[in-house]
Amino acid sequence: MELSQIIAARRSIRKFGPGDISADTINLLLDAARLAPSGSNLQPARFITVQSSSAKEALARYTSYKFIAKAGVIFVCCADLAAITTRDTRVGELLQEGVFEGVEVDMSGGYTSPVMEAEAVKAYLSMNVAIAVEHIVLKAVDLGLGSCWIGGFDREQVKKWLALDETIWPVALLPVGYPGQSPKARPRFPLDKYVLKTL
Repeated sequence: MELSQIIAARRSIRKFGPGDISADTINLLLDAARLAPSGSNLQPARFITVQSSSAKEALARYTSYKFIAKAGVIFVCCADLAAITTRDTRVGELLQEGVFEGVEVDMSGGYTSPVMEAEAVKAYLSMNVAIAVEHIVLKAVDLGLGSCWIGGFDREQVKKWLALDETIWPVALLPVGYPGQSPKARPRFPLDKYVLKTL
């Protein structure tokens, strides 16, 4: 399927049919996330794959969306908050790779990256994780699978249940499986609603 078809075909799937997701397929989905861009190449996305029926049922306790337990796999999509401390190293790697050669970059004035407080770091890295998650979402469609972003869950309880390190912050749950429904396209605003201004 071409990318434009994948984007158009994507739906939020809230009913999953039977069928296990193979380890090879899970790796294809995770590799799509690995290839996602991130600010300063920080690569903060981290994932826990929840595959056993008992673990999926346990995870579903922390959200209102109980249907996630019927998915083939649930990705707990997280941000490694410690990634922000590696910015100089990651940028150094980009410089070594010649990423900025022949590119106009002026660091002498104007905008400079601010020193971020903890909540700003969490928001910034969560945004980067979201890019990686959407790569999984689109790759899932390409493989004949469906998914549904879940943002409404008890992050602190999930963090405790998984015994995650202090620096790991759960951003989203992403159940992925074989679609058990074929939803119609959802209503979308016309394009001019999205474009605020053209200069």
